[in-house]
Amino acid sequence: MARDVVRSTLARWDTVLLVVLAAVVVVAGVLVEGFASGRNFQFLLLDVVAIALIALPLTLIVITGEIDLSVASTLGLCSAVMGQLWVAGLSLELVVVLVVGLGAVLGAVNAVFVTRFALPSLAVTIGTLAAYRGLAFVVLGDQAVADFPFSWTTAASSTVGGGSVPWAAVVTLVLAVVFGVVLHATPFGRSLYAMGNNAEAATFSGIRVARAKFWLFVVSGAVSGLAGVYWTLRFASARADNAAGLELAVVAAVLLGGVSIFGGRGTLLGVLAGVLLLGAVRNALQLADVAADTLNVVTGGLLIASVVVPNVVGMARTRWRRRQRTA
Repeated sequence: MARDVVRSTLARWDTVLLVVLAAVVVVAGVLVEGFASGRNFQFLLLDVVAIALIALPLTLIVITGEIDLSVASTLGLCSAVMGQLWVAGLSLELVVVLVVGLGAVLGAVNAVFVTRFALPSLAVTIGTLAAYRGLAFVVLGDQAVADFPFSWTTAASSTVGGGSVPWAAVVTLVLAVVFGVVLHATPFGRSLYAMGNNAEAATFSGIRVARAKFWLFVVSGAVSGLAGVYWTLRFASARADNAAGLELAVVAAVLLGGVSIFGGRGTLLGVLAGVLLLGAVRNALQLADVAADTLNVVTGGLLIASVVVPNVVGMARTRWRRRQRTA
């Protein structure tokens, strides 16, 4: 019995990811100068905060069999609006609330097209990816707003007790716990897996599929708006092109974390491990002076591997079980 529990735990994808993450950290710490320093650990966590934030609601969306590719453009538009509102003289506290609210509205636009008009979320969010980024340039153009209060910009990068763990990472971890409880310990979370496995059957069983998906897109937009606030304050710059292309890293982290692109499978622990693994690999390569284009190639390679490897492992596991039954 205990041996079966150990085998099932070791066979889980999130466990494999944690082992790989530990191996990457050890190898990079030995081979890459500066990787193991506390200062670099701080920067690594700061780099992955935005990805982790956006990945939390996106995990739930992908588990239902949908996807949101507009998250980085939502972040960019919210950043641009944040800059304009600050220039207009609004208090930063009010600006933050308005920007997060704007993100929720942008998510609701996606939700309406997906749930009310029954359009494919892939097509819808590719469209809004371009539209929201274009609107960001309409709002701010190619200029930058960089005169945010010093106390706010330093707070975005401040650490707990002056150590190596940023407060932003702590906040992200708290949100991850909340999302994890919702996904893995509530009836609503279990209904998301049912939607991903068979949306029609979930509807017949009494689950309000359209309503659940609607609010998931709204939450995704709001969290992307929050990530826009963090991004703007961390780099002390509101720009229309902020986080351009970040959706690739977010989707790669979610799929690398073991969430099935077809829905119905995945854990939040695996996604967080995927975020850290992706961040650690990119950080080590940057310290090794690897070109930015190569980093994109690595991210794309991990994205492909995140889809191929779990399927290959699943097929191998199925064949092994069949052999065990016939033996």
